[in-house]
Amino acid sequence: MTDDDQKQRMAQLEAKIAATKKAQKPETRADANYSGGELAWRMVIEMVSGLGIGFGIGYGLDSLLGTLPIFLVLFTLLGLVAGVKVMLRSAQQAQEKQTAAKAADKDERD
Repeated sequence: MTDDDQKQRMAQLEAKIAATKKAQKPETRADANYSGGELAWRMVIEMVSGLGIGFGIGYGLDSLLGTLPIFLVLFTLLGLVAGVKVMLRSAQQAQEKQTAAKAADKDERD
């Protein structure tokens, strides 16, 4: 075999490998990424659930201990803080995911 034969066979092999990789690449799903509306609803639900859980714990403690609504106010505020913290974490994750997707698109174009 000559060098030209080997180069030609290598080029054919690389073309077959590229075609196989392209055929096996999974298609991206349309629902793979959250839309803005879905993300907004998720954040609203996280906020309301934090408030609700804090309210429930505070009301339950006030009922059991027979105190003024001090625990109700305290745990409602703690629930608000927890809801905001979880909401901000979700926003950060969505932003990181969007940044990674943009970087991947840029790498593919280069």
